[in-house]
Amino acid sequence: MDKQKIKKILKIALIVFVILTALAFWAEKGLYFLEDEDDYAGLPCYEYGDIGIIEIKGEIVPYVVYASDSQEPENPDSVSSEDVVYCLDGFKENGDIKAVVLEINSYGGSPVASEEIMNAIQRLNKPSVAVIRESAISGGYLIASATDRIFASELSDIGSIGVTMSYLDYSKQNSRDGITYNELSSAKFKNTGDYDKPLTAEEKELLMRDINILHEAFIKNISNNRRLDIEKVGKLADGSSMLGQMAKENGLIDEIGGFDEAENWVMAN
Repeated sequence: MDKQKIKKILKIALIVFVILTALAFWAEKGLYFLEDEDDYAGLPCYEYGDIGIIEIKGEIVPYVVYASDSQEPENPDSVSSEDVVYCLDGFKENGDIKAVVLEINSYGGSPVASEEIMNAIQRLNKPSVAVIRESAISGGYLIASATDRIFASELSDIGSIGVTMSYLDYSKQNSRDGITYNELSSAKFKNTGDYDKPLTAEEKELLMRDINILHEAFIKNISNNRRLDIEKVGKLADGSSMLGQMAKENGLIDEIGGFDEAENWVMAN
């Protein structure tokens, strides 16, 4: 092999090395460029022209848990903040994307996961729209409230501003079945919320402390996101939901409509 061919091969190898090094660097920095359809494989998002679409469907969880020895999630009717935030950050960095539409059909889920998505929407720096389908309840509504404009059907179920930690207590059933609960714990409240023991008054007080903190944070976020008086939100925050028209009258959404109306709003803004 002559020297010219060797130099050419070495030059190509150097270029390939530089490209791979650059890609590794950008991946480590967390910068995402979702340009090809394959980049969305397994993610709840896709491009529609110059609009990014994100689907918030089912229970909102921090991350997807997969069944052992399987590529299928344990809870297929869920969406993870890990994936949604990845999509939002990708759309933020993608110069071809002019706006983001979130299609929401969710009864909520993890407060932390919902907050993570809310924060990612707020740092998007691009127009964002929520289109509520069947429901945007609890954490689902928290996410919707962070967008610039909310559209919903007259029949959509909206709101349910509140927090719950309710659960089933199997202790009486266990007693009838001859099952004894042997409590072995190094700390007084370590077994709080265990399904197989009754909840003490002190334990309930402890849980209600956290529920009230979460509730107040929920009210504050909705008030800030929707620019509503915090006292008004507090009155609405009784855990109930309402249909589309009533939600509009109370300032929880902006317009009655769907994707067409959302697309028109995006084009005008």
